[in-house]
This record gives sequence, C-alpha cells and structure tokens, in this order.
Amino acid sequence: MSAVLSLPLDPPVLEQPLPAAEQDPRFQPPGDFVSIRGVQLPRAELVDRALFSPVQRDRLRNALMAASPFPHLVLENLFNPALLDLVAEEFDAQPGNCWAEVKSRYESTRRSVLGPTLGPATQLYFDILHSGWFIDWLSSLTGVPYLLPDPKLFGGGLHESRTGATFAVHRDFNRHRHLGLKNEMVFITYLNKGWNPDWGSGLELWDKKHDRCVTTVQPEFGRTILLPHGPISYHGHTKPLQAPDDRPRRSVAAYYYSSPLAGKQHGDESASVFMKMHRMDRAKAVARMITPPVVWLLARKVTGRA
Repeated sequence: MSAVLSLPLDPPVLEQPLPAAEQDPRFQPPGDFVSIRGVQLPRAELVDRALFSPVQRDRLRNALMAASPFPHLVLENLFNPALLDLVAEEFDAQPGNCWAEVKSRYESTRRSVLGPTLGPATQLYFDILHSGWFIDWLSSLTGVPYLLPDPKLFGGGLHESRTGATFAVHRDFNRHRHLGLKNEMVFITYLNKGWNPDWGSGLELWDKKHDRCVTTVQPEFGRTILLPHGPISYHGHTKPLQAPDDRPRRSVAAYYYSSPLAGKQHGDESASVFMKMHRMDRAKAVARMITPPVVWLLARKVTGRA
C-alpha cells in the first residue's frame, strides 16, 4: 500500500541574503572572474552590491512606492558597464532568425524570439536576473514574495527599435501566454550611450485618469527601470525614433511572475509519497484520509504540530 507521509506544516522559507563582497571571501577569491572576448569581469563587481544592503533596500522600496504616476523605480549603474558594453556588442551578432519583427498600428519594434540563443555576456546578464539572490532583492523592494523568472524570456530578451519606431501607450499583458502565471513586473536595462532626448523614443509613464504623460525615462546606457504591473501602469514611447545615422534604441528586459498557489500550504500535494512506509505512518495516513480537514488541523494545533 502506498500512502502519503504526513509531515508538519512547512516552516517559513529562509533565504540567505546577499553578503557584502568585502565581508565574504567567497566573492573575492583570486582569479574569481568571468572572461568574455578578452574582457575580465570580476564576479564581485557584476552588480553594485551597495544597493543590496538593508538600508538601501528600504530606501529603494520607499522610492518605488512614492513614484508617480504609479510605482516604479529607476536605477543608475546597477550593472558593471563593462558587462553592458559586451551585451550591446552582441546585438549585432544575433542571426536574423533570432529576431521577431513586430509591426502594427500600435507598435513597431523587433524582439528576440522565445528561448533565444544568447551571446555569453547577454546570457550572464540574464543569469544574474534569474538568480535566487537577485530575485530575493526584487521581492524585498516590491513586496511580492515567491517571484518566478522566465528563462525563455517571453516578451523580454533583446529589444531593438529602429528609425521611426513607436510604441503606443499600453499596459503589459496580465498572464504569461504559455504558463498562465501572473505577470508581476518587468525589468529593463538600456544600452544606448549618449542618448539625446531630442531623438524621441523616451519611455513615457502616463496618468490614465488625466490622460497625460507625467514623466519620461530616457533610454540612456546603464539606466534600469523596474516597472511593477498593475491596472494603472500605462507606458510607451510615442515620439518616433529619430537618432542620427539610423542609430537603434536597444535594451534587455525580463518579466517576473507569481503563481496563484504561491505561499499556500498544499498538504499531501507538497509531501513526498513513499512506496514502503512504517506501520505507524501508514496508520496516520489512513487517519488523515478519513478525518475532515478542519478536525485534522485542530488536532495538530492541540498537539502543537501546527
């Protein structure tokens, strides 16, 4: 007889905070770097670790919530500029079949296809974004626990706009088209050095109620925006791109999601099923199956196992 071993309710999941590079030798051993096309990138310097301290998390969280016309956060130089230089170089190396051209009455742009093959620097950038310590940081800023990344980068990846391109004011999609997960936020880093606002294509954040643009974020190199998804998070770039020498507007982006079941106790569904069990555990499993859930939970509380 197979049965489910009933375990105590899961304790809170404790995630290890990102340690300061100077305090943890794991982040600064000799030769601990990534080499890409002859450029050495120290692992301890891939991101500005000062922004991950408790004090900075509080500051950034407050700035995000206070932003207008809806919560968002603009960060400067979060990533090592040498890494972003390498990412920008890899746009031109992407083969044509790695791009999807998007043209409609509402937008004109090109994006990398679903599950793209990325250059080493670009892959490293997304590896950082998808790592546990980075996602924990995003959760601490936004208050959204159990964030889930999307390694296939649906809607994200490499973004490029060319001369004349626009993107009408919009909200992003509510759910991942293939996974059904709830869209919580998008994270965008710009790769355009010396950007001139006169060239257009700045990211406009709109107040839907008053039908006006409240602020514009210029897509300058090294600038990152965290944009939580919500009913009023309208944005776009309505001014056609007119950069000299047909210079494109480039960025890299990733979406983060949540599951409707995240953080909830799922009883037997979240416990292992053992083929052979101890007699006492089999008896407990049978008792669990025939006992109403409310009575079972009450019994656990009385015995101090809740």
